[in-house]
Amino acid sequence: MIGATNNEQMSSVSMWFDPVCPWAWITSRWLLEVEKVRPVRVDFHVMSLSVLNEGRDVPEQYADLLVKAWGPVRVCVAAAQKAGQQVLRDLYTALGTRIHLEKHELNRDLYVAALTEAGLDPGLADAADSDAYDEALRASHAAGMDPVGYDVGTPVIHAPGPDGNPVAFFGPVVTPAPKGEAAGRLYDGVLLVASTPGFYELKRSREEHPSFD
Repeated sequence: MIGATNNEQMSSVSMWFDPVCPWAWITSRWLLEVEKVRPVRVDFHVMSLSVLNEGRDVPEQYADLLVKAWGPVRVCVAAAQKAGQQVLRDLYTALGTRIHLEKHELNRDLYVAALTEAGLDPGLADAADSDAYDEALRASHAAGMDPVGYDVGTPVIHAPGPDGNPVAFFGPVVTPAPKGEAAGRLYDGVLLVASTPGFYELKRSREEHPSFD
């Protein structure tokens, strides 16, 4: 149930995610909590950490992940092209549950299972090993990243600010995902600072690993 009354206007919030990012996964679960307590509807879009880090010098272990990370984003783009952007909500949940909670390997079996759970054609798993959707993937990536810049990663959120003007930002990076009204208060605060002219950064060192509770 979305947290809006008959007298409240629904706000459309867009989040750009890469399925392999644990921090984006936690933020997405937070946004689904926000829907329960604020007049918000979240739409999901694909960005790619593999695209973002092309040509960059990254640690070997991360570089290996980026090679594998092409698969799930290609599957997401293929699914959205075939069945509509709205299918990414359930597909992301199906992928993220397997990747982050069940610790499945990034492989065809995972993609087939996630697509099937989301009610989509399991044959779309073929997209993982094809570059046929890369142009559309890069376009989706750019649409999310251009307003915030390329020195950040995922999650990226585009939303209407308190004054109705659009804002775009990286984050929030939080663990675990706040629940109930705590989720709503964080949402209010994030929009407030993001809509402040000249505001760019609020950060502290992470001392905890991602928690999916």
